[in-house]
Amino acid sequence: MFDVIENEKNLLIIEQDETKRKILTSFFSSKYNCDEADSLNTALEKIREKEYSVVLTAFTLSSLNGIDLIPHLQQMSPRTIPIFISGDEPAVGNTVRAFRAGAFEVIQKPLELRKAEAVVEKAFGKFELSCLKDRYQYHLEELVAERTVELDKALEEVENSYRSTLRALVQALETRDFETHGHSERVVTFSLRLGYELGLEKEALRDLELGALLHDIGKIGVPDAVLRKPAKLNEEEWEKMKLHPLHGQKILRNIPFLEGAARIVAQHHEKWDGTGYPYAIRGEDIDIGARIFAVVDAFDAMVSDRVYRKGRSYHEALEELERFAGTQFDPLIVEAFKAIPKDDWEILRQRSLKEKQENSSFQTVVAELVYSREQFEMVH
Repeated sequence: MFDVIENEKNLLIIEQDETKRKILTSFFSSKYNCDEADSLNTALEKIREKEYSVVLTAFTLSSLNGIDLIPHLQQMSPRTIPIFISGDEPAVGNTVRAFRAGAFEVIQKPLELRKAEAVVEKAFGKFELSCLKDRYQYHLEELVAERTVELDKALEEVENSYRSTLRALVQALETRDFETHGHSERVVTFSLRLGYELGLEKEALRDLELGALLHDIGKIGVPDAVLRKPAKLNEEEWEKMKLHPLHGQKILRNIPFLEGAARIVAQHHEKWDGTGYPYAIRGEDIDIGARIFAVVDAFDAMVSDRVYRKGRSYHEALEELERFAGTQFDPLIVEAFKAIPKDDWEILRQRSLKEKQENSSFQTVVAELVYSREQFEMVH
């Protein structure tokens, strides 16, 4: 479609009779930019070159019916308004066909120039309205696009603010527990790396990140005597400890931003065979984020050093994951875990032991790792 030039009023007059054509051109030239054509082919050449507001054409054009122009206009210049001048003999059939094909008006013979002028002026008015509508639609779409970008940016800033607050909360919570240094960051970045491998969408990755970060938020509701007990828990104490996924779910409920994360928090101790807690759900009924987290949390627990034992090797931990695939873990997720290079886990582990950077983003860290891995594999 041609660009609209303000105040440019182009009129194309199509008439094979030169005398009639010159009369029409002379009459309308005082108000409009008039071009002439003596045939349909000549008219089409001119229409290809620029957009006409209105086309004023006779029915009979070099053995063709002027109505044949309309399909070409609809394809080449859909905003152009077609007006027809009837033939010398009354032809009701042609008039009906013209209106059905999309004619704006049919001026009947004998031709009265003032009457034709009124019809053409009205047609120009319709063309201008069409242009205004198109410009409004264009600017509206442009405005919507700008507002969408602004809204996305604002939402991202809000989410980042939430993340900073939640990370501070988790760090405070960890002072009550005996987790190893960097555990929270590792389970988040490990979960995201496995989520990328499984092809999770953006929202699912966000839920996975926040669910992994907040997985033990419910331990706020566990008494210190139980949470910090250096010895093995008795049965009563263990039952209190097993309530922490429910406590976490209650803390996060009614927060729309954390709805997906709350499911992971509630289900991160469920097992593939249904023997987990607190709901004893099984298989794919367990949220996929919780199934991913269960694998990486177990992996991190096995390879991390404790005061009372040395961490296992990567291969020993992998054998353990394989051994419990189909009972404790989703076997497909274990297979996806195995497909990830060992070096990726080590890179993320080493990063978790360094001093934290306030502006660091878990998703950015993992995305850059995945991207650099893909680039490396393409080169080699």
